[in-house]
Amino acid sequence: MDAEGLALLLPPVTLAALVDSWLREDCPGLNYAALAVRAARQAADFTLKVEVECSSLQEAVQAAEAGADLVLLDNFKPEELHPTATVLKAQFPSVAVEASGGITLDNLPQFCGPHIDVISMGMLTQAAPALDFSLKLFAKEVAPVPKIH
Repeated sequence: MDAEGLALLLPPVTLAALVDSWLREDCPGLNYAALAVRAARQAADFTLKVEVECSSLQEAVQAAEAGADLVLLDNFKPEELHPTATVLKAQFPSVAVEASGGITLDNLPQFCGPHIDVISMGMLTQAAPALDFSLKLFAKEVAPVPKIH
């Protein structure tokens, strides 16, 4: 089987994972942030804000150097987050810094600081109860019976 046939058998997610693994292993110096920011800027107009999710200070600096408007520091503990944000803001004062991952209403104050511009809390939407907004249509002859919850 040729490579083209193999690509048709593998789902896109698997192909992306294989490419990513290959790039990380065979091209360790590759600046992913620069590639992503450049591609985002080419794909959209000037009004687009480009945000790059980072898991280290090195990635955050690369993202800021590449021209990211926002740098999302994901899953940082507060004791890692604040020094990283301080260094990043000192070098790139116009880059917005977002904290995300593991933030709850109980630990929110630990993530607030002078170098954190945005805080995202996924638990606000992940923990919200579902609400049925469906639209049910009935035939003229059938009257719906209201349900009280």
